[in-house]
Amino acid sequence: METGFEYPELKELTAGRKVAMAVSGGADSLLSLVLLKESGADIVAVHGCFLGRKKAEAAVSGLEKTCTKLDVPLHVFDLTAEFDRLVVEPFVQEYLKGNTPNPCALCNPEIKFGVLNNAAREFGTELLGTGHYVRIAEDARYGRVLARGADMGKDQSYFLSLVPRDFVLNAIFPLGRHSKDQTYAELEKRGMEIPLPSESQEICFVPNDDYRQFLIDRKVKLPGPGNAILSDGSKVGKHKGLWRYTQGQRRGLGIAWKAPLYVLDKDMKNNLLIVGTRDELDAQGCVADSFNFLVGFDSWPETVFIQTRYRQRSKPARAAQVGSSIKFDFIEPHSRPTPGQIVAVYTEEGAVLGGGIIRE
Repeated sequence: METGFEYPELKELTAGRKVAMAVSGGADSLLSLVLLKESGADIVAVHGCFLGRKKAEAAVSGLEKTCTKLDVPLHVFDLTAEFDRLVVEPFVQEYLKGNTPNPCALCNPEIKFGVLNNAAREFGTELLGTGHYVRIAEDARYGRVLARGADMGKDQSYFLSLVPRDFVLNAIFPLGRHSKDQTYAELEKRGMEIPLPSESQEICFVPNDDYRQFLIDRKVKLPGPGNAILSDGSKVGKHKGLWRYTQGQRRGLGIAWKAPLYVLDKDMKNNLLIVGTRDELDAQGCVADSFNFLVGFDSWPETVFIQTRYRQRSKPARAAQVGSSIKFDFIEPHSRPTPGQIVAVYTEEGAVLGGGIIRE
């Protein structure tokens, strides 16, 4: 992807500054560690455990062998309590409010760039390295910015849009110019064994990606069944609990109708599931709060490009501040955004302007 951005070499970025490389045990962070080591950086590897003892033991055992081979110190931190408090519990509470949260986007500012980064500072580190496919780039208008990775199929800037600017600009992303295919090829070329070779699942702490069963097992008080209605108020069936549904959902509604029905909205106060046909799914805009500005709002261009889901092409919109929230008016048709999810905001060239949580 041509963006007109410059990308300084790793050696220049790390000169005179100690780097904490966050390693998970997967291929991406492993290659990032290798590339930083090869650049001559003063580096330590840091790993946070929060997914249970069995997986932690497998990851740490493999990472110890890898770091010994690379002659890189490894520091392991038990972040189980912090992860539950800062990521898992907010995930649960958002579902109870009728929203569909994105825990991965919350985990980055709270855990990787937050708790883990702070823990690494006791070893004298100034920079944090991660295996994300994003770049720190030089933009003619905004200076140093977070930008999309060169591999658009793997670009992960959406998930970093909530990380505060100071943390982002003190981070290093060695894979920003690489593709995922190159990652495996480079590791194989170097004879590096990946401690945890399987790709991580969609939500790392939810077994089998079944969030409904996860919430049941969490033993929280979940809202019960109620009526399903059309947007005009006509009753068309029943729902099994609003926490079981998300905006745009079609499958699993269990409602017989003359046309396929989709979830349009949820009325938590009256315990109503609002459904409608495909042509009712498009939205004119959305409102987001808890906004993280990577570029000050006053400097945003008149037309921004927003992404309300990870696997989605960004689309043009106009933005306005309304109190503490940002209101986006879509310039072209846009599928209905889901409350609780993240809206990431970009320039047309791919610089990240910020991110917030969709509320309506």
